[in-house]
Amino acid sequence: MKDDNSLLSLYITCPWSVEALLADEVAELGAQIQKTTVAGVHVTADRATAYRICLWSRLANRVVMTLGRSAGCDEPPAIVEAVRGLDWPGLLRDGQTIAVDFHGQSAAIRHTRFGAQVVKDGVVEAMQLSGRKRPSVAPKDADVRLYAHLHRGQLLVGIDLVGASLHQRGYRRDAGHAPLKENLAAAILVRAGWPARARRGDSLVDPMCGAGTLVIEAAMMATDTAPQLAREQFDFERLTDFDAECWRELMQEARARASLGRRRVQSRLFGFDQSPQAIAAAKSNAMRAGIPAVINFEGGAVHALERPAAAADTGLVVTNPPYGERLGELPELVALYGKLGERLKHGFGGWTLAMFTGNPDLGHRLGLRAHRQYAFKNGPLDCKLLLADVAVRSAAPAVEAATLSENDGLTKAAPETASTAGDGASSRATSAAESDDALSEGARMFANRLQKNRKRLAKWLKRSGESCYRLYDADMPEYALAIDVYGHQIHVQEYAPPKSVDASRAQRRLHDALSAIPVALGVRPEQIHYKQRERQSGKAQYEKQGDSHQRFVVKEGAASLWVNLVDYLDTGLFLDHRPVRRLLGEKARGRRFLNLFCYTGTATVHAALGGASESVSVDLSNTYLEWARDNFTLNQLEPSRHRVVRDDCFRWLETASATFDLIFLDPPTFSNSKKMAGTLDVQRDHARLIELAMARLAPGGELIFSNNQQRFRLDPSLSATFVVEEITQQTFDPDFTRRTNLHHCFRIRHRD
Repeated sequence: MKDDNSLLSLYITCPWSVEALLADEVAELGAQIQKTTVAGVHVTADRATAYRICLWSRLANRVVMTLGRSAGCDEPPAIVEAVRGLDWPGLLRDGQTIAVDFHGQSAAIRHTRFGAQVVKDGVVEAMQLSGRKRPSVAPKDADVRLYAHLHRGQLLVGIDLVGASLHQRGYRRDAGHAPLKENLAAAILVRAGWPARARRGDSLVDPMCGAGTLVIEAAMMATDTAPQLAREQFDFERLTDFDAECWRELMQEARARASLGRRRVQSRLFGFDQSPQAIAAAKSNAMRAGIPAVINFEGGAVHALERPAAAADTGLVVTNPPYGERLGELPELVALYGKLGERLKHGFGGWTLAMFTGNPDLGHRLGLRAHRQYAFKNGPLDCKLLLADVAVRSAAPAVEAATLSENDGLTKAAPETASTAGDGASSRATSAAESDDALSEGARMFANRLQKNRKRLAKWLKRSGESCYRLYDADMPEYALAIDVYGHQIHVQEYAPPKSVDASRAQRRLHDALSAIPVALGVRPEQIHYKQRERQSGKAQYEKQGDSHQRFVVKEGAASLWVNLVDYLDTGLFLDHRPVRRLLGEKARGRRFLNLFCYTGTATVHAALGGASESVSVDLSNTYLEWARDNFTLNQLEPSRHRVVRDDCFRWLETASATFDLIFLDPPTFSNSKKMAGTLDVQRDHARLIELAMARLAPGGELIFSNNQQRFRLDPSLSATFVVEEITQQTFDPDFTRRTNLHHCFRIRHRD
């Protein structure tokens, strides 16, 4: 071993909010803490301790040996001078390649690549001045990586002793979907108290283990395995002052501790996931980590979670469930979190839950009170670690909750009541209803309202045969949702709450509603599709929000129509216009039909099936015209008789010469599409639109004009020119009687 008692200055980086844990860890490894900063600590340590930190730190990202700090380094020449004065000849060997990781900026250095080049110039000058060979740059595979940080003219320069981030342990080639970094997983386990639990022989379960990172990190702690034991090489081994004997002793010690730890470990660790691919990846990762015998990975869904028979009486359930970064995932996640809490209370009494989530509001669905919360970041996402103790269930029979009044009570959805949810829903309804006891009081009230609404509509639905209808529309002001049934699927739209409503309270009410829907309607959470609805401009409601292509066919009267509940704000079928489409079908026999702003052509389908002799459907959107063509094909309409035209409706009407016996005009409230010559405001422009459309209406024909502007007022001049009859109240079915201002509808004819 080299006789070197000098202390090294180290800057050790880590994930945000892990600084205090890292300081404790490196102090235990022998370092002296000088200062803790955001996402890092400054320490001093001898060479052996520096090597030990590189080998044993479970929380660090980088270990930088600081060579110098200089002030007044705002300009490139000052940086070159500061870097040139450091002892590069005493550290680098001839012929070695270097790379510079530069962080920060100044008025003169605006890009990290330029900053890295300036630092490199200083290193090159230092080597050349000492008569040494000029080092070359290898950005991706350098022998030695340099680290430079510039902030307010203060420059820190050093050498990365590892050469790569320490979160890369080497075992995780099969990462799975959106995995945790290994050192963040380790920080979660430390915060959850796992190292002490492992020493006691507690068990650990991850019910949604993915590629197994949390479980593998926990197993490495339990077996006293150094996280970097499998790393092939560290950059400090390439430096001129490398102490090979010291490093050899540290590695021998680490291998001996791991071997002894694997023999002595008493904890049992279990990882479950419903994805076979995830379980296969987890097993492969554990094999590469060298601890496969300590962990049992098995396939299994959360709803079937049980405490393993081989597990200890006490332990830690640690998990990183999905966060719901996409809005459409929320209904399934509300059910998932609720089911997790239910299974924990059922089989894990006396255990502790450590749940890492980017959506803490979902944590309330567990039904467990968190006694500790810790803030973290997972990449750019703000996350929290929630720690909650699971109470031991009493052996005595549970006391039944007080019976709610008839108005507030919840009747379980019987299998036959789920018939509108499609084939197979009846058997699912029973299992869904079995979880109603886990609903909050607010969720029970909401579920009861849904059931009452469905009962109110039952006779009309049976008589009409409609499978697509509105079940709920902000009936209870605190639950500002519109809920539509599309056969076997549920479409949920949340109206944006006013700013006066507390955001967290609104979120909890939303989660209550989403947890109630499966119970009340007998559907699975994955059959619920959630969106946020805000005031839209123009055709924003038509803009694409996803690319799932999850469309399916629904029936409306004699028509079969494609709908998509996922990829667009609207679904391809405006349910409130159902009576208008029915009216058009009744009036269309033997008539020439024109559909302006045709959207997905649903009105044209009804007119054609009603006997229209021919039709033209006009819209600007290629997407929706293609959708209309698919609807025509689905209903076997002849393309030669039923044409679609891509054009601005103003322009088309101004240039068209054909006449029609029945015209449907349903413009958007506002549009500023780049494809149009100007903008469209229905209140401002409807008179001109109607006049142009009436010029294309044959004698004896009818124009049905509709729009969705709630405060719409028809231009009085139109009544002086044409025969105008408002038919709005006749164009709402029983499912839309709560909000009869959703659209306005008029029948317009030529005067005799």
